[in-house]
Amino acid sequence: MYQENVVLCGASAYEQKFYFNPDFQALPEQIRQELQIMCVLFTEDVGGILTLEFTETGELEFKVEALEADAFFDEIGSALKIKQIQREKREFLESLELYYRVFFLGEEADSEEVE
Repeated sequence: MYQENVVLCGASAYEQKFYFNPDFQALPEQIRQELQIMCVLFTEDVGGILTLEFTETGELEFKVEALEADAFFDEIGSALKIKQIQREKREFLESLELYYRVFFLGEEADSEEVE
């Protein structure tokens, strides 16, 4: 169905804006708010632009970009912060991947994944 990565959401420290893909409007408001808080706090902490994207196989990837002239961007802190988020919010992120694979890629959910 999808040939490229699909952006779920993103935040920019430069424009101080949050983007949420309207294709995912069916997600509960609480989940959308959690994503917004997570992305905005990330960009406030390390700078740059963060996007969360689903790959063709349904994996959620964190993509970070920064302007070359951005002396305040913390590249090492960025990688560490992503690892921290992935560790602390593992179940939340896995649930988003399952949601994407079932509702967007049309895969069947295993009973083990649902629990």
